[in-house]
Amino acid sequence: MPHLSDVSSESRKFARSTPEQREAFFRAFDRLASVTEAAARLGLNRNTCYQWVRKAGLAKNRAEGPTREGFRRLRDQGLSRREAAHELGIHETTAKEWDSGVRRTKNGRIYPDGRRIDYTSGVITLTPPTGIPGPVVIPRLAALEKPLNPRFLSLQDRERIADLRSKGVPVRKIARELGRPASTISRELARNSHRDGKYYAYAAQRTATARRPRPKDSKLVTHKRLRKYVKKKLLRRWSPEQISQKLIKKFPHDAEMRVSPETIYQALYFQARGGLKREVQAALRTGRTRRKPHKDPQQRQSRFVDPMVMISDRPPEVEDRAVPGHWEGDLITGAHNQSAIGTLVERTTRYVMLVHLPGDHTAETVRDALITTMSTLPEHLRGSLTWDQGAEMAGHKTFTLATDMQVYFCDPASPWQRGSNENTNGLLRQYFEKGTDLSVYGPEDLEHVAQELNGRPRKTLDWDTPAERLRDLLMTT
Repeated sequence: MPHLSDVSSESRKFARSTPEQREAFFRAFDRLASVTEAAARLGLNRNTCYQWVRKAGLAKNRAEGPTREGFRRLRDQGLSRREAAHELGIHETTAKEWDSGVRRTKNGRIYPDGRRIDYTSGVITLTPPTGIPGPVVIPRLAALEKPLNPRFLSLQDRERIADLRSKGVPVRKIARELGRPASTISRELARNSHRDGKYYAYAAQRTATARRPRPKDSKLVTHKRLRKYVKKKLLRRWSPEQISQKLIKKFPHDAEMRVSPETIYQALYFQARGGLKREVQAALRTGRTRRKPHKDPQQRQSRFVDPMVMISDRPPEVEDRAVPGHWEGDLITGAHNQSAIGTLVERTTRYVMLVHLPGDHTAETVRDALITTMSTLPEHLRGSLTWDQGAEMAGHKTFTLATDMQVYFCDPASPWQRGSNENTNGLLRQYFEKGTDLSVYGPEDLEHVAQELNGRPRKTLDWDTPAERLRDLLMTT
């Protein structure tokens, strides 16, 4: 541990450097691109200058290319900023920054007044011109004004505390005024008061906001056994929520084997923080971070000769999933829309069946394949089929006559009306990527994938699997 005299000596060394000297050094450094040369010309300590450059996040030696010195020389010759930028082949934004004395770092910019903006963290840091360690963190206005959980003190609360404190109101009375425990007010005054002993609302808000993130390692980084289990299930294409709920059932008395779905998602999205390897991201069915908005259905003419029965005419027992045997269907297509796989999902149990379509997916081919597949089911599981208005269902009337299953059609541009099937199609894309040739997969491959999907626990089934629900259904009928 350094002796107190050493620390004092270090502080004195920084104190001998004035803000004007530091500003002059950076101007020289911008021109010469060398710490040693800039320090020598100004008679400054080279080690001190190196520390300034290191704290600023700047490279010690600049790469070859257009320099600020060349730009400044052209400006001194009377060229406009645009003309000088064109002469050196640099962007006008860069020229404007050079004119203003702004310096770029890897993740942000440093301004002549000492402000440093880090675009990665979104934090503005104010470094005193003397270079003395201990920058003041200034959160952005949006962070200061962001609404928080009511259990945290707000800016309005802090303004009230400051007003009452300035009038000499005791801590306990302030607490009663705000409806807070006295310990909360006491702790707030102890942690966020100014060094002069006074309490300033906005300064306290800035201090509390800057302290709020408190970054720490994710649970998936510190607990190897938990991380191994999560990775194993992700590689089997389980969703984060399925993994989280299965941990509760499998390790009911082990608190260490607990992780929320959100923690798993964050580990996948933010590799450095979460600690999971990048390739595990492929386990998620979609890379989207936002849901696509539902579009209003557009009226259009029927493309079928035989009249359609719309989803609005579907009986209540189909709508509420109370009676099993009602299915949702669709196609997922491969490269160039040539190959396809039919997908069928039972609405009550979420049981999946896949239809092999190796050659084409014309109306006749799809009709015959669906008739063959549905004929393998017992009669009480052949209730109805809900499909979109795709051309492949032009033979729906013949299908109904052969299977005694009514076909209901969704409204145009309304995939959420077949929610179970759309969800399953997303799961299937983990096995059959978009743009691939689906004809290379045989019936055995489709059966294997269907078994995997039917073996996954589902939240909507109280974490039972579709296979278990269908088995129970068959045993009771």
